[in-house]
Amino acid sequence: MIPVPSNTRVWLAAGVTDMRRGFNTLAAQTENVLAEDPFSGHLFVFRGRRGNLLKIISLSWFACKPLPGSGWDSQGACLFSKRLERGRFVRPAARDGKVSLTAAQLAMLLEGIDWRIPQRTWRPLKAG
Repeated sequence: MIPVPSNTRVWLAAGVTDMRRGFNTLAAQTENVLAEDPFSGHLFVFRGRRGNLLKIISLSWFACKPLPGSGWDSQGACLFSKRLERGRFVRPAARDGKVSLTAAQLAMLLEGIDWRIPQRTWRPLKAG
């Protein structure tokens, strides 16, 4: 679970994103295409063409807490990714721009649940 403080916005990029993109390119897309400051402390969510992969970037310390003794700064940049084995992540109807999500909608999105019709898309029978 990604902790989302109450004053943090979650932005879902409408349309599709090339999932080969890394952190720097997604941060540039945040700035140029979404017209948002990647250093604002908000979460920016990107969805791939097939719909089974999400990437989330954050340039805020709250979501990037280091493990004790890891030796890295807690104010670094984070890139989270999640892939669904079956089903697809919900895509907004908008073709470009961005859509604001609540923390609850983000949680449902990450679980593969359509927040418009809360229903689990698929649950694995066993791990591995």
